Amino acid sequence: MIEIVKVVEVKPLADHTAFVRFSNGEEGEADFSWLCEATGEMLRPLADEAFLNRVFLSNGVLTWPNGFDVDAINLHREMAEQGRLRRTAA
Repeated sequence: MIEIVKVVEVKPLADHTAFVRFSNGEEGEADFSWLCEATGEMLRPLADEAFLNRVFLSNGVLTWPNGFDVDAINLHREMAEQGRLRRTAA
C-alpha cells in the first residue's frame, strides 16, 4: 500500500542534503548527492550546491527554480528504505 504524503517543510543543509518533514509526522535528512553524477538539462544545475539550496515547496513537492521537482511519495519511500526517517515527538 502506498502512503500518500506531502512535504510540509524543507531546509537545505550542507553536502547536498536537506532536512525534510512530511505530512505524516516523519522527518529526516534527504541525501541528494546522487545529483552530482546525474546528467540532463534539468539535473545538471542541481550539482551546484548553491542552486540545490534554492529548493522550495510547491503543493507539498520539493521544487527548484528550473522546474525540476522530486515526488514526495517516492522521496519518503526512499528515505524510509535508507533508514533516514524518524517520527517527531507528539
